[in-house]
Amino acid sequence: MSTDISSPVRTRFAPSPTGFLHLGGARTALFSWAFARHLGGTFILRVEDTDVQRSTPEAVQAILDGMAWLGLTHDEGPFYQMQHMDRYREVVGQMLASGQAYHCYSTPEEVEAMRELARAEGRKPRYDGTWRPEPGKTLPAVPAGRDPVVRFRNPQDGEVSWNDLVKGPIAIANAELDDLIIARADGTPTYNFCVVVDDWDMRITHVIRGDDHVNNTPRQINILRALGAEPPIYGHVPMILGPDGDKLSKRHGAVSVMQYDEQGYLPEAMVNYLARLGWSHGDDELFTREQLVSWFDGAHLSRSAAQWDPKKLNWVNAHYLRQLPADELAARVAPRIVARGGVIEGNAPLADVLALLAPRAETLEQLADEAMLFYRPFDPSATPPELVEQHLTPEARALLREFAADTAEIDWTPEALSAAMKTLLARHGLKMPKLGIPLRVAVTGQAQTPAVDAVLALLGKNIVQKRLHNI
Repeated sequence: MSTDISSPVRTRFAPSPTGFLHLGGARTALFSWAFARHLGGTFILRVEDTDVQRSTPEAVQAILDGMAWLGLTHDEGPFYQMQHMDRYREVVGQMLASGQAYHCYSTPEEVEAMRELARAEGRKPRYDGTWRPEPGKTLPAVPAGRDPVVRFRNPQDGEVSWNDLVKGPIAIANAELDDLIIARADGTPTYNFCVVVDDWDMRITHVIRGDDHVNNTPRQINILRALGAEPPIYGHVPMILGPDGDKLSKRHGAVSVMQYDEQGYLPEAMVNYLARLGWSHGDDELFTREQLVSWFDGAHLSRSAAQWDPKKLNWVNAHYLRQLPADELAARVAPRIVARGGVIEGNAPLADVLALLAPRAETLEQLADEAMLFYRPFDPSATPPELVEQHLTPEARALLREFAADTAEIDWTPEALSAAMKTLLARHGLKMPKLGIPLRVAVTGQAQTPAVDAVLALLGKNIVQKRLHNI
């Protein structure tokens, strides 16, 4: 992506509020945001809400929430296309007056018949220009009571070309493009026309978007040039594929980015991971938001589709979990523990518990789940019967009572508890599992925990002694 730019950079993210902010949209927003930030430009949020039947306030809020969670702050907007209808109609009127657009009275059925005939004759299916004004051409009589659409008078000769920032030079013969409808019969403007007018009015210099928009680009360029506007620089990034190589779908994880918040992923990790889906900076896999902005000059955008990898995301997220200061990590996990019914106050210090658990955790949700060991009410009767039968045998119970007696007066530290366990095991000639697993089951109700000496120390002397005496 060239940075030799004479005018200030202005990028935009323009989602349609017909659902949540999905991963592909979030990546497009991230690239547009990072490029604008890198060049000290302006990042604009524009909500393309002209699909009245499908656009909802809830979807708009979902987009805003997703952007806010990722930290992709916009400098202008959000702008809403439905609030600009008068402007679109004004430009349509200007184009009709100048001959750049014309009224077309063909019905959808008639247009489909034109396309069927073209297919039958081996031609590209398209509108045949019945109502397109030409010098010396006599147009059909206007049908009574029929409202026309407005079509753009696309050039018929030459080609439209652009140097795509991702795909390189692209050229499309104008003969391949039919006359696009820019306003429907009820007067409402169409998507491609609204986009053109908005990009023109908002002085957009760079458009980074998914490559499903490539077919729209030549049409939009031609309309912009007809309006006397300089088209922005376009970059079309390939789609994100699922782990199996198919298009990313809900079964792969193509859900709202806010669901990743619910699942315990950090926005810092998601920004890092999304940036690497279709862009690279050498071999760097882990980088801060500041480094991304510093590096993102638009070069090194991949021409090939990126592949979603949940394991890689977990690895990145685990890295960021370990980078968080203890108090900040505790602040992010605490609400999740409370939501599970855990009681933090009066129990083990959360920062100490997380210091024990975080090295092997991948998400905030996993941390909250494992931290409940220390914050849920303990009910011995809820311990799975098979664990009690297997591990709390009469011999094991006698060993646990002996351990309780041995530790009644010691300093309650992991080191002292570990020493007491080793002494007891040596006394009876036993291996650690003979004591460690019964201890876990008796004190926590589960057979697997982090290091048992650390768990006992965090639970506290009074709680551990009470539970051992009650077995």
